[in-house]
Amino acid sequence: MRGALFCHFCHEVGSYFAGLARKKAKFVIFPYPIPKALNPSIKFFYIFVVKILFNPLSGSYSELKNHIPIKPHCLVKKNEVVKFVDTLRCLLFPGYFSDERTEDLFRKADYLLHRILFFLLRKNPERIKNEFLAKLPKIRASIATDIEASYDGDPAAVNKEEIIISYPGIYAISVYRLAHELHILKVPMLPRIMTEHAHSITGIDIHPGAEIGNYFFIDHGTGIVIGETTVIGEHVKIYQGVTLGALSTRGGQVLRGQKRHPTVEDDVTIYSGASIFGGNTIIGKGAVLGSNVFVTDSVPLGSKLSINDVSRKNQKILGNDVWYFEI
Repeated sequence: MRGALFCHFCHEVGSYFAGLARKKAKFVIFPYPIPKALNPSIKFFYIFVVKILFNPLSGSYSELKNHIPIKPHCLVKKNEVVKFVDTLRCLLFPGYFSDERTEDLFRKADYLLHRILFFLLRKNPERIKNEFLAKLPKIRASIATDIEASYDGDPAAVNKEEIIISYPGIYAISVYRLAHELHILKVPMLPRIMTEHAHSITGIDIHPGAEIGNYFFIDHGTGIVIGETTVIGEHVKIYQGVTLGALSTRGGQVLRGQKRHPTVEDDVTIYSGASIFGGNTIIGKGAVLGSNVFVTDSVPLGSKLSINDVSRKNQKILGNDVWYFEI
């Protein structure tokens, strides 16, 4: 009899604390199950201690909701986006990454995109989905020029098959070109998830809002950053560690929509470690920027710039957090 009463007491105490947790965060389910092997008295203390520890975390869900938005149901699962990216790459390069028929791959991409867009837009996504899928031939044509530029620009490349299968630059560029078209269609979140997935694999960070022309060649690639408002022309070659960035982001959301990143014209080569900053900075056609230069002013067309050309006498300071050498 006493054992039954004690078990009932444990159940009531557990229900009480579970109720408190649910009031603070309705969609949070308390971390069960309790180990079955525990006897009733130990179960009571297990429930009591764990729930006491859980309550502060539960309270933080409402306290910090302005900083960490709470979503009872995730808008889109990242693993579905990764499947979508992988399916598109199989479709763009038939036979390279899958033995599935292209018609089946197309239907799979159609299904995945419809599902993702429905969760993101909360409305019928047919129009946007069909507009994107209709752009795949154009996207594939652009990627073909990037493969051509990679083969022509890299004497170590044995053949184009090797480039398609193994080069991280082609992976990052192909995912960017897909994401960029979705960005143009004003699809939220999805383009950025796609390019950040490519970033996590290759170390190459290309914002889907950047505008990049055909015949774009990334050599090696690790550590490259290309910001949202960057504009890059055709036949541009970039090596590892290059940053095309903004001078300062302290303005935060106030700077949204402004041209913050540089413009790189046609036939420019930028060697490893170079940093080019500022929305008004234009790298002129045919210019060559040597390794590790730090550029915040426009470079005339056809110029060749090395770190030895930058004079410390012209050092300037912007505010409290940005310094640069004016060339």
